[in-house]
Amino acid sequence: MKKAVILAAGRGKKIWPYGEIRPKALLPIAGKPLVSYLVDGLITLGVEDILIAASPEYAGDLRAAMNGKPAVRIVESQSTGGTADTLSSVLNAGEDAGTAVFYGDTLIHPDDLKDFLKVKSKKEEFRVLLTPRGQEDSRDWIGAGLKDGSINEIIGHSQEGGMHRFTAFVLGGGFSAYLERCPSYFPSVEVGMMPPQEKHIEAAIHLWLKDGLPLSVTETTKPVSDIDKPWHILEANRLMIDRLCEDLHENELVEGASIDESASLEGPVRLGRNSRIGRNVIIRGKLIAGENVTIDAGAIIDGDIVVGDGSFIGNACFIEGGSVVGSDCVVSHAAELSGVIFDGVYMYHYMEIFGIVGRNTDIGAATVCGSRRFDDGITIHKINGRREFPRHFSNASYIGDYCRTGVNVVIMPGCKTGPYCIIGPAVLLEKDLAAGTGIRVRQEQETFTWGPERYGW
Repeated sequence: MKKAVILAAGRGKKIWPYGEIRPKALLPIAGKPLVSYLVDGLITLGVEDILIAASPEYAGDLRAAMNGKPAVRIVESQSTGGTADTLSSVLNAGEDAGTAVFYGDTLIHPDDLKDFLKVKSKKEEFRVLLTPRGQEDSRDWIGAGLKDGSINEIIGHSQEGGMHRFTAFVLGGGFSAYLERCPSYFPSVEVGMMPPQEKHIEAAIHLWLKDGLPLSVTETTKPVSDIDKPWHILEANRLMIDRLCEDLHENELVEGASIDESASLEGPVRLGRNSRIGRNVIIRGKLIAGENVTIDAGAIIDGDIVVGDGSFIGNACFIEGGSVVGSDCVVSHAAELSGVIFDGVYMYHYMEIFGIVGRNTDIGAATVCGSRRFDDGITIHKINGRREFPRHFSNASYIGDYCRTGVNVVIMPGCKTGPYCIIGPAVLLEKDLAAGTGIRVRQEQETFTWGPERYGW
């Protein structure tokens, strides 16, 4: 396998509020951009030419993230018609046969990636990587039905269930012609499913199969994250923490790293250059920390976590297992965290955060995110106007990038804020807040006299 294409030109509307300032391919997953895991895996497997199809708006961001990887090229795609149009726009004539194609918002286990790419086949053969649907709602995906190891149907957002998800492709010779005549509306849907005007690679595959052309199937054996909605970010981060910590069996300390003798460690840790674990720290799991990280002064970490470069954690704060702290963050003074905070987040003074906090966000003292409803139920979300019932993290809060909260803010379960928002002191936020919005409490006050005479003097 010499060439791969990664599709990263989509707008990511369903991932709101985290797709407004970045492509989904650059979402932070356990301290690295999502697409980095796929790129690094392909390079390890010997892929020499990796082309990332990007929108002009974010091409520069992807170039910056991929700097230092000479195998990677960023190509701007002007197409907005869907994945089939994007792929067609970056494929040169005659380059389709044997080219591997991936989605930039998908996290594939290295073992599955290796097994898929090492398959011996004829140069002109088309093959796909499919993921069993599991507990995901089949109405959220374009699915493939299998019979005797072969695809017998492709249906867009089926209500019937039992379908597999498309995860990756190795193109067959001549597939470019099918991309060019891909229909504008998905050709295989159930009655009443109302497909939008969008050209999908899977629709071109549907035409390929109708013409009787061969296609082989490989199935994934490990969990795959297809990051489409905000709670999928939390799921992907927990999945990656598990993968990274699985290989950590003993303490790994590089130059300048240290552990104070008063610290209590119940699992091995990996500390980057000049990182340290200070006095009276309690870690009840595995820890992976970058460079120049300080964990000090009675911090409690209750499970496996990942911490980015330059962050400070301390002063009796509490971090739940499965959490990720980005780079250059502060989690201090009795703050509590369960979830993911992006780079540059500041959490200080008696607060409780459950969910996601976008980059460079300042969380005011005593800000609380509700994590449990009075009825013990799950919060119903609206994504593009559709009611959603997440299997996990439905009651998490989702705070956008470059936001601020005031003192004593309460954010109810499931609420989201766009980027560039301010939530004023004492606000009880009960609904989503659009990007660039401020909200504050108006109060009426009455002044009156008071003194000793009120007590009978």
